[in-house]
Amino acid sequence: MFVDLVEIEVKSGNGGPGCVSFRREKFVPKGGPDGGDGGEGGSVFIQVDSNLNTLMDLKYRKSYKATNGQPGKGGNKSGEDGKDVTVRVPPGTMIFNAETDELLADLIEDGEKYRAAKGGIGGRGNTHFKSPTNQSPRHADSGRPGERLRLRLELKLIADVGLVGYPNAGKSSLLKAMSEAKPKIADYPFTTLNPNIGIVNVEEFEIIRMADIPGIIDGASVGKGLGLQFLRHIERTSVLLYLLDGEKNDFLEDYNVLKQELEQYNWRLPTKPSIVCINKIDLWDEEMITLWKAELGEGYIFISAKEKIGLDDLKAAILKHKGEDNKENEFE
Repeated sequence: MFVDLVEIEVKSGNGGPGCVSFRREKFVPKGGPDGGDGGEGGSVFIQVDSNLNTLMDLKYRKSYKATNGQPGKGGNKSGEDGKDVTVRVPPGTMIFNAETDELLADLIEDGEKYRAAKGGIGGRGNTHFKSPTNQSPRHADSGRPGERLRLRLELKLIADVGLVGYPNAGKSSLLKAMSEAKPKIADYPFTTLNPNIGIVNVEEFEIIRMADIPGIIDGASVGKGLGLQFLRHIERTSVLLYLLDGEKNDFLEDYNVLKQELEQYNWRLPTKPSIVCINKIDLWDEEMITLWKAELGEGYIFISAKEKIGLDDLKAAILKHKGEDNKENEFE
C-alpha cells in the first residue's frame, strides 16, 4: 500500500525533578546540600531513511512518545536522561504543524534529521540554591514538561522525470520498457492507483529516476479522478515528460489540457523543463509518421513503449534537460 499523507502525535519526555539532599558524613556536623539535577527528557526525532518510499508504517502507529528524565539523586548525582525516539520516513517528506499548517521541515537527504519535539529540561537539585544567606536550601526545581504536537506528514516523491498523461496513454508501459519497474498494465482507465518509480540506466554511472504519476484527467486539479491525490508528487520532479496517446486523433488537445491542469494546481509546474512525447506510433504507417514529424517539427519525440521504438532518443532528451536543470540550480 502506498501512503503519502498521515497525521501523528509526538510527545517528548518530561525533565526529571531535581533532588533535595544533604550530606551525611561522620564527624561532619553540618553537611551541605548535595542534591543532583534531574535528567533531560527524551526527544522525538524524524529522520530520512532512503530504504523507505511510503509513510505506510506511520498510518498504523499514530503516537510516538519519548521517556521522561529520571529524578536527581543525593551525592550530586544527576538523574538518567530519557531515551529519544526516532521516526523514520522516506526522502521527500514534509513536516507540518497540523494545527497551524506551518511547514516545520522538508527532509530530502538520506540520514537528514529533524527534532520534532524537544525533551524537557531537568530540574536543578538543591545544590544550586545554596547561598551565604541560605546554607541549607530545602527546595529544588521540578523538571520542565516536554512538548506535545500534532504533525502532518506529506510525502512528495523525488524523481528526475515525472510522467504526465491521461489514463491509458502508456505511462506504465513506458516505465516498464525503460526500467526494471513492474507496474500494473491493462486496457482500462486508472490501472495505476499509486505512483511508481523506476530506475533507468542510461550511461555508465548515470541513472534516471522516473516516476509514473497516476490519475490525471480533466478537472484533476480540483479533485476529480485521482489527480489531486497525486499531483503533489510532480512538484519534486526535475523534468516533466508529457506522454500523449498517438492512438487518439486529438492528442495535441490532450497536451494543452494537461498543461492547464498542472498550471491550475501550481502555476510554477508548466515552467519546469519538459519533454513532449507521442506514444504508440507502432499503430501508425510510415507516411503518417513522416507527416506528423514534418508538421510538429523539433521538440516532439515519437516512440512506441510497447515495441521499444525511439527510447534511445527519449533517454538522450532526458539527459539533456536534466543537465540544463542542474546548471540552473548551480546559480540559484
